[in-house]
Amino acid sequence: MYDPKSPKAAEFIDHGEALDTLAYAKANCRNAQLISQILEKARRREGLTHREAMVLLDCELEDKNEEIFALARQIKQDFYGNRIVMFAPLYLSNYCVNGCVYCPYHQKNKRIARRKLSQSDIVREVTALQDMGHKRLALEAGEDPKMNPLEYILESIATIYSIKHRNGAIRRVNVNIAATTVDNYRKLREAGIGTYILFQETYHRESYEKLHPTGPKHDYAWHTEAMDRAMEGGIDDVGLGVLFGLELYRYEFAALLMHAEHLEAVHGVGPHTISVPRIRAADDINPDEFANGINDDQFAKIVACIRISVPYTGMIVSTRESQACRARVLELGISQISGGSRTSVGGYYEPEKENTTQFDVCDNRSLDEVISWLMELGHIPSFCTACYREGRTGDRFMALCKSGKILNCCHPNALMTLKEYLMDYASPRTLEMGNALIDSEIDHVPNLKIRNLVAHHLKAIQEGSRDFRL
Repeated sequence: MYDPKSPKAAEFIDHGEALDTLAYAKANCRNAQLISQILEKARRREGLTHREAMVLLDCELEDKNEEIFALARQIKQDFYGNRIVMFAPLYLSNYCVNGCVYCPYHQKNKRIARRKLSQSDIVREVTALQDMGHKRLALEAGEDPKMNPLEYILESIATIYSIKHRNGAIRRVNVNIAATTVDNYRKLREAGIGTYILFQETYHRESYEKLHPTGPKHDYAWHTEAMDRAMEGGIDDVGLGVLFGLELYRYEFAALLMHAEHLEAVHGVGPHTISVPRIRAADDINPDEFANGINDDQFAKIVACIRISVPYTGMIVSTRESQACRARVLELGISQISGGSRTSVGGYYEPEKENTTQFDVCDNRSLDEVISWLMELGHIPSFCTACYREGRTGDRFMALCKSGKILNCCHPNALMTLKEYLMDYASPRTLEMGNALIDSEIDHVPNLKIRNLVAHHLKAIQEGSRDFRL
């Protein structure tokens, strides 16, 4: 039944293939020769199949595990350098008609306050986000056709892009909303979204249907095939993710990579991003009631093996994770993180008066604190949105990324957008650290012509100009 080119979820995420993959990996978890062969393939930056990746995830040989982590660090450096892209979530509404048992927004929860942002609310929230320094948002909304119709999402996107406060502007709006139709995806594309993000939650169909007992999200095939409809609707960049803790992590890992292989086989473009959230406490949700939680060591190895398997794909970790955990996985493959996040409907403009939070945040630091921390760790915080705005999306982005040429744009753009942040929003300590980092990093721009151009733009930013990009 397994067919990565099939349009049917049951065939490109074939249950039998997933189980066979787990059995194969378990049988070869100490097969040093096979593991060495897989690592050698990975070193050629060719990516890995889901079966090959599963063998590495299950590997029980200490010396080979050290090689896995070392290779993940090197591939992260080769494709993304020391840049970390910054973003923030913006929750528009927590009205929802689904019955998801792991999410406090489920329809039966009468304890949580329900709220939907008006357009004037959005102006206040986005202005507050701009005043923090953010340039990239991820829109979140519950699934409710009456309260959160697509027209509301489209109007909200237009409002967000229209807000220009002082030197602030949101330059990229990514969207994480429920699975919808090709026509609706086309409308989202026309509205100028960046990446369409949809977490699968779990790929295990039986578990999926139990975890989503009521509501439109109960339909496994409709949800799992959403990325194909999005790409048919003209959205070049899509983002995958599972919620680790709902089902056995080995199954989720294999199926997640099968989904990536499907997108590559059918559309010629794999996922633009992969997110790796873990279930967290929320209003009426106790993560201890879910038996499949993973510890930090397992989480780190999942990140490393995804990085090795799909080296071209951006990886996202949110404020669900602690500062210590985020520091660890940044080295192993993560390329995007959130900072100063609120997971409530509202809360950026002023503290929320009622609980509308989707999950508890483990990293409560301000954006400025996260920026200075990243620089202390040797990373370049980046607010770059240039590829999206220059049309380097989909197969065009992937071609540049796989060739390594994307670094010729991304590193200089990271420096220029960091300079904007430093001039407009940084604390004195962060400003001092950032300027020193930029002075050292500009020498790493290999092309002399580009280096001189970036130096010219940095001086112009210092003098008040904004929004330069390569």
